[in-house]
Amino acid sequence: MRTTSLPSDPADSAVPSLAVRRLRDRQSHDPADLDAILAEAIVAHVGFVRDGHPLVLPFLCGVGDLGAGPVLLLHGSTGGGLFLDGAAGVPVSATVTHVDGLVFARSTFDSSANYRSAVVVGNATVVPDDLRTEALWQVADHLMPGRRDEVREMTAKEVRATQVLQLPLEHASVKIRAAGVGEAVDDAEDHAVWAGVLPLAVTAGAPLPGDISGDAPVDESVRALAARLDDLARAREARIAAVMRPTPA
Repeated sequence: MRTTSLPSDPADSAVPSLAVRRLRDRQSHDPADLDAILAEAIVAHVGFVRDGHPLVLPFLCGVGDLGAGPVLLLHGSTGGGLFLDGAAGVPVSATVTHVDGLVFARSTFDSSANYRSAVVVGNATVVPDDLRTEALWQVADHLMPGRRDEVREMTAKEVRATQVLQLPLEHASVKIRAAGVGEAVDDAEDHAVWAGVLPLAVTAGAPLPGDISGDAPVDESVRALAARLDDLARAREARIAAVMRPTPA
């Protein structure tokens, strides 16, 4: 999945400025960083305004391409309010955040977190009926890679009961912190207190069979996803360790 350049053009009045105002060095302009953040996304928190009030709702999500370039796909029910409003398009802001670690400094003021976050703004529209089945499969492919080959086709009734919003990735902002403890060199903190980073990641537990699974073995897609999550967790920990390792003199 490839995205457009980051951030959006400040002269584009259709969207707010996505330039980071505080700690600007943490903003990434590399589309590959947006790709990586969205590739690991499970839930997107989507903000919009209804009846004059701001709302933020979580949506299962995926990244797909329905023929006009990469989009963020938001999964829901045909009865959901945002999906009823989305025929003509709804201005939204979708956020995906991965917390990679808690940074324990020798004071709470200097403590922080390592994270990767992406904000995508634009007009979310309902996927046309003739593309809905493919959009649903693309969400499934994103969340459960390989599962499509293990299960039956969706029925027409199931497709009618579900819906997908599509949000273009043209306007996005990425902010990343991947570092150790940021205390001043000449600080007067008590160095008997431990300081460092506690890595955090989403990992998989042992698959739990459903009541009707019988003696069926765990499918390959389930085992592969569990292994992928574990690999991602190890990679995050290695990245944190690398940035904290002292540079040789």
